[in-house]
Amino acid sequence: MTNATPEPVIFGENHLSIEDVLAVAERRVPVQLQADSAFRQHIARGAQFLDTLLDREGVIYGVTTGYGDSCVVAVPLHQVEALPQHLFTFHGCGLGKLLDAEATRAVLAARLRSLTHGMSGVRIELLDRMQAFLEHDVLPLIPEEGSVGASGDLTPLSYVAATLAGEREVLYQGQRCSAAEVHRKLNWTPLTLRPKEALALMNGTAVMTGLACLAYARADYLLKLATRITALNVVALEGNPEHFDERLFAAKPHPGQNQVAAWIRQDLAIDAPTAPLHRLQDRYSIRCAPHVLGVLADSLGLLRQFIETELNSANDNPIIDAENERVLHGGHFYGGHIAFAMDSLKNLVGNVADLLDRQLALLVDTRYNHGLPSNLSGAPAETAMINHGFKAVQIGASAWTAEALKNTMPASVFSRSTECHNQDKVSMGTIAARDALRSLELTEQVAAATLIAANQGVWLRQRDATARPLPAPLADMQTKLGEDFPPLIEDRALEGELRLCLQRIRARYWRLYD
Repeated sequence: MTNATPEPVIFGENHLSIEDVLAVAERRVPVQLQADSAFRQHIARGAQFLDTLLDREGVIYGVTTGYGDSCVVAVPLHQVEALPQHLFTFHGCGLGKLLDAEATRAVLAARLRSLTHGMSGVRIELLDRMQAFLEHDVLPLIPEEGSVGASGDLTPLSYVAATLAGEREVLYQGQRCSAAEVHRKLNWTPLTLRPKEALALMNGTAVMTGLACLAYARADYLLKLATRITALNVVALEGNPEHFDERLFAAKPHPGQNQVAAWIRQDLAIDAPTAPLHRLQDRYSIRCAPHVLGVLADSLGLLRQFIETELNSANDNPIIDAENERVLHGGHFYGGHIAFAMDSLKNLVGNVADLLDRQLALLVDTRYNHGLPSNLSGAPAETAMINHGFKAVQIGASAWTAEALKNTMPASVFSRSTECHNQDKVSMGTIAARDALRSLELTEQVAAATLIAANQGVWLRQRDATARPLPAPLADMQTKLGEDFPPLIEDRALEGELRLCLQRIRARYWRLYD
């Protein structure tokens, strides 16, 4: 029996969620463009209205004028058709790493959703081709650096515009090749971008928004994983489960904080201590874990609102109101909401790294781990003196945490005046989004280290014949972890296991809390 084909993500008038973008980015769902004639006519009216204005020789920014500070420069009608190609050509100056395949799909999805509002003056043929790029997985090679996040993600999005026109390079079927070659293979004619179409593609927040969707999804899973790691560490350190009592948290009713405490109670399945306590109050990284993780949990709703509102907006300039025959000049390309969301996420995620790093420090230190071996080594007495267990892993986690904490500096306050002081206050939203992904990468590394160490700590406790059986959620987790990460008895290089653990984290491999 084969699995049913998943429902497609429809790009049109409907609201898209972060999860929709994630599904498209991971190629788990088909992609379709809304097909009804009313929608297609709505899109067409914008382009037709622009043509009418051109016939009247109306003044339209970026169509009959130069770009940015050059908006005072008139473009004669016989040059209007050439202007879009010049826009994506002179912006072909991106540097840095290329966005990976998932990020590129998320960018295409975010830009396509913005254009489906029908307020950008583009043809339906352009939307059809963008949908085809996603369907056939034709991915523009987009350098990640070069956007200040206002006037949109001009430079990185120029690579989308250029490849739609058959220029520059794409990733197709795992190979880097010219966009023109892929057009030939697929029997497509490269688009000759019409007036406003290059501007509509480039003058928006699609790169920062696509990256923000990916960052949000990773942070949401990280929250649950850090909660599960905390529960494992309560067992490994023989901590006090009363720190997570439901009545205690009713006295400070932050919803996310209470949810984290409830998850830990569910994992521990203990209402009261079953053995004498080592300490009446555990150290903060255990006792206050719901309070630390709860800030992230309680912030996710606001971050979702910012990201999904941006995702489902027309965010280029000018806005074309074909119904009322108006051209509205504004600044919807400004990425301030995404910048704030991503700067906030960097702070929230940095605190998760710090929390898990402190838990790992307790695990490896015989002064604080309540009878576990030094550095969690499982070596027998005859070789204990030459084995060092998780000593270097803890050093690595400290390094990754330090970098994540350094990365919490907000990008959005470093606005630069650019482009002859036309773009004199910019959002830095794309830099903030890239920073957030880097912070997540580092924090996932800390989580991988702490998860494997926590599993080792629980295994060491469970060797004691008097140990209490693990509650079902933790026993199941330990079984799954044991398939990939055997106990550390004699020293071995753990890089491969850490990398595998990172793969599991990024694939959301372990089901954590419904």
